[in-house]
This record gives sequence, structure tokens and C-alpha cells, in this order.
Amino acid sequence: MKTTLKLEELGMFILGVFLFTQLSYAWWWFLVLILLPDIGMLGYLISTKEGAIAYNIFHHKGLAIVIYLMGIYVDIELLKLIGIILFSHASLDRIFGYGLKFKDDFKNTHLGEIGNN
Repeated sequence: MKTTLKLEELGMFILGVFLFTQLSYAWWWFLVLILLPDIGMLGYLISTKEGAIAYNIFHHKGLAIVIYLMGIYVDIELLKLIGIILFSHASLDRIFGYGLKFKDDFKNTHLGEIGNN
């Protein structure tokens, strides 16, 4: 099952790359921005609770899709870009076993404990 889930996430990452190619940004912007959502980890400097909340906001695919669709609705390419980067980054993280965080410990995710995936 782990392999199936990772392949599904890979497919979503590829979808994100495809959607990015539909924008007018140079390809290198994708490479520059793909790790930016990890800024959510800064919340862990405050506490594990705030860290989990901040991390999960930047790694929530539903929020990424809403932002992307808002970009389509209002025809703002920057919103589409933000949605694509958030979505693609979350998919890439989940390929490597990094899921949404629980408030008790950074390693405790919805995919299980990091390192045991």
C-alpha cells in the first residue's frame, strides 16, 4: 500500500509540474519556489502546537487547491502559482513520508512516524 500511495503522490506532483507549465513563469521559478512552503516549520520555534498548525497550513492540499481555483476565478496568475507550489510541495513531501503534523511531536504525522514509513 505504501508504494501505491507514493505513486499516487508522484502523479499529483507531476500534475503540479504540468499545471506550472501552463503559467508564464520561467521553469526555474518552480525549482526556486518548491521548498518555500517549509517556511511553515518556523512555527516550531514557538512550540510544537504552533509549529504543527503553521506547518499544516503550508502543506494542506485542500487549501492549495482553493488558492489555485481562486487564481483561476479572478484570473490572477500569482494565485495560481502559489496554489501549484503548495500542492506540488505537499505531494513531494508525502512521497518521502512527511505528512501533516500532530501537535505533540514533529515526527508524529498522519502518515505515521517520520522514519518508520
